[in-house]
Amino acid sequence: MTSDNFTIIGGGLVGLATAWRLLQRSPGAKVSLLEKEPAVGRHQSTHNSGVLHCGLHYRPGSLKARLAVRGIRQMVELCRENGVPHDVCGKLVVATTDAEVTRLRTLHERGTANGLTGLRWLDGAEIRKIEPHAAGIAALHVPEEGIVDYARVVETLARKIQELGGTIHTGAGVTRASRRGNEWVMETPSGEFAASFIINCAGLHCDRVCRNAGEKTELQNVSFRGEYYRIKTERQGLVRNLIYPTPDPRFPFLGVHFTRLIRGGVEAGPNAVLAFAREGYRFRDVNLRDLGEFLAFPGLWRFLWHHRRMCAFEFAQSLSRERFCRSLQKLVPELRPEDLETGGSGVRAQAMMPDGKLVEDFHFVRAEGALHVLNAPSPAATSSLAIGEHVVAQLG
Repeated sequence: MTSDNFTIIGGGLVGLATAWRLLQRSPGAKVSLLEKEPAVGRHQSTHNSGVLHCGLHYRPGSLKARLAVRGIRQMVELCRENGVPHDVCGKLVVATTDAEVTRLRTLHERGTANGLTGLRWLDGAEIRKIEPHAAGIAALHVPEEGIVDYARVVETLARKIQELGGTIHTGAGVTRASRRGNEWVMETPSGEFAASFIINCAGLHCDRVCRNAGEKTELQNVSFRGEYYRIKTERQGLVRNLIYPTPDPRFPFLGVHFTRLIRGGVEAGPNAVLAFAREGYRFRDVNLRDLGEFLAFPGLWRFLWHHRRMCAFEFAQSLSRERFCRSLQKLVPELRPEDLETGGSGVRAQAMMPDGKLVEDFHFVRAEGALHVLNAPSPAATSSLAIGEHVVAQLG
């Protein structure tokens, strides 16, 4: 068992970016990354819509706002320098009612306060020039947003880590981390690993890793599954790039939308339903330990009660292609249920407090010899390089 200066737990985009930033800052440091899967980036990093989010929706001054704006520009630069497929194609956020127009103006103000450039207000006719089949009485054009191949980003970061002397261990999920003198010793199926400092970037399992390391936290990660449909090939002309609804601030998710994929095709979704496992990509994926933790957490029941109408709607929409399509028709009225075929799904690790409120911002906890990244949902993929910088800056 050798000892490293730093060990990162979790090989998603945030863990990979953190390892890379560490090696950039401290050439020659001994940095290892432990990933429980056979390869890095197997979960949230690649089970997503592949969108580059630029920070439009987030509260000015929040970590999400600052790191998304910085992160998207860093991510685009990384892609350009390393030949990673991407397209800064722009996004439309569409309002279909007067109430949504009011909320959209607030989004416009937020985006401007967050430092986004080129935001443009559109009327109905201008919407149709960009997206001929989209409905709406007003829209915000967000030119800095785009799409990317996150799987290739994962590969690029893994290569860069190894080129700088870092080590990546797969099949090495941390089951326990304990202090022995001035070191951490981590137990995994691949043996024990030691380090002076650990950084927990375990994503869907970050709260569990935090507790396994002896740190108390009142928050609980709850997994929400997002399900997608794909538009059939012959009807993909209904969408050119990215079409989003104006979000309702009463609800914690953005709502279903349309995304052109970097590898071809158009995706519609996701919804948001409670998963029955931390890695519950399908309805039939049930993990009794995970589900037991979710159901024993009082915050989940308070969340479900407070948002009972939304949760019931999302669950019904999950069971019915026709209901799902009706939500999508608010943005593209010509879409029909028969134009949709089953697509993929992703799982979002969302930190929740005992009172049922979601942790809205990125959340970091510093402990003795450790730093835990305990809430990094969307836009963490886009922001990963900036999150890595932020983590490293906290190490002093």
